[in-house]
Amino acid sequence: QVQLVESGGGLVQAGGSLKLSCTASGRASAMNWYRQTPENERDFVAGIIGGSSTNYADSVKGRITISRDDATNTVYLQMDSLKPEDSATYYCKAVAVTDGNYKNYWGQGTHVTVAS
Repeated sequence: QVQLVESGGGLVQAGGSLKLSCTASGRASAMNWYRQTPENERDFVAGIIGGSSTNYADSVKGRITISRDDATNTVYLQMDSLKPEDSATYYCKAVAVTDGNYKNYWGQGTHVTVAS
């Protein structure tokens, strides 16, 4: 089992920045960020595999950067030039091997509100 603890959400003005953090209780092969609003399904935002292989949703490319610190099992999401449409609950997902199988683990979510 891997537990995830997210932090860093809050209220920010449009054009501002926030940095989200997600710390896992164990090693994960891949870590991802998703976001969800009450009206929409949970959508992929960014992911990182290993130390440097990253991918991003088209809607956030150039504004959001994912990184990880393997020493602390922490993944970060640096969000710049935020827009009101970035407002959502952001969830961290870790992919880890448990009992010989890859399993997905989710955090509790952290809220981001971007005011126009």
